[in-house]
Amino acid sequence: MSDRRVRGLRDLMRVPVVRGGDHEVAPEHSMDPRPKENDSPAAQRSVIDNAIYVDGKRVDTPPSLAEAVTALRARPGSMAWIGLYRPAGSEILKAAEEFGLHELAVEDAIVAHQRPKADRYGDTLFLVLRAAQYLDSPEKVEFGELHVFVGGDFVLTVRHSEAPDLSKVRRRMENDPDLLRQGPQAVLYAILDAVVDGYAPVVAGLQKDIDEIEVQVFGGDPAAPRRIYALSREVIEFQRATRPLLDMLSNLIAGSPKYGVDGELQRYLRDVADHAITVVERVDNFRQMLQDILIVNSTLVSQAQNEEMKNVTQASYAQSEEVKKISSWAAILFAPTLVGTIYGMNFTHMPELGWVYGYPFAVALMGAVCATLYLVFKRRDWL
Repeated sequence: MSDRRVRGLRDLMRVPVVRGGDHEVAPEHSMDPRPKENDSPAAQRSVIDNAIYVDGKRVDTPPSLAEAVTALRARPGSMAWIGLYRPAGSEILKAAEEFGLHELAVEDAIVAHQRPKADRYGDTLFLVLRAAQYLDSPEKVEFGELHVFVGGDFVLTVRHSEAPDLSKVRRRMENDPDLLRQGPQAVLYAILDAVVDGYAPVVAGLQKDIDEIEVQVFGGDPAAPRRIYALSREVIEFQRATRPLLDMLSNLIAGSPKYGVDGELQRYLRDVADHAITVVERVDNFRQMLQDILIVNSTLVSQAQNEEMKNVTQASYAQSEEVKKISSWAAILFAPTLVGTIYGMNFTHMPELGWVYGYPFAVALMGAVCATLYLVFKRRDWL
């Protein structure tokens, strides 16, 4: 890496650019709406695991990065595997100077918050991987970021989070000297395999939550839409972490013959690619399922509202029918009351009062009016 670029990166780490009273941040950070990690010196921890391997076996564990590089150069045919955990920018710069890493890759490793990708700079391959683990209680996918530099005789890993646990990968490789004997490409395979295998519990956790959401939706739980939305965000983030792996692995497999990767190791890489394809397909299905579940939930809510409106309408209709009956009988009873009230006014000059047939006529009139009203209301289904 050029001295000018190294000085520029060091200046970038030491003196933040100020604009409008605020520190300028890298786009990778400014586009991320989620809470950022604590970057204070107290929060930064660095654990370096340096190992020199010859013929698939660990032969030296230098205490420092510089001594690891010296031991590597002193042993022809050896391989260095250096692991950095949340290193300071200065430590990454030291590694860049020792191994001649490209400035763009070094900048990505310092800034972090990168998307998964694989870039080749001369003889050095640079990868960004997003490991994941599922937290069941908050129903959240927690992502880790891993940067891997792979050269002809070294592997440098820069881990910015707890996941993935590369100590397990190292133990696996050290217990399989035949595989480790194949050099940095074998270590890269083991790291990729560990990252992809780590997606399986996440897929299982998401599947379990989707099954629970289906029960909630069909059970009419009003909290289901909020849970669907929250889980959809996690699935989208998981897609962003896994989908780029397909092209990455495809390119690695296609370029394996050019860089002398062993045929058996190529088959291992294809197996990792198959697992990655399965994960991506499952995640794509999860997103579609959540969209379908949200639509079903909306349909069920609409049906419930329609059913409620139907019940209200039926109740109103039944009430209206009762009002009709009451009104009909009130009208029928009102007719004889009206006749009786007229002839009960006790006026002196009322000819019907002295008529012999006055009483039968009044009774007959009341009966006729009541019968007529009854027939009219009955024909109109009011009674």
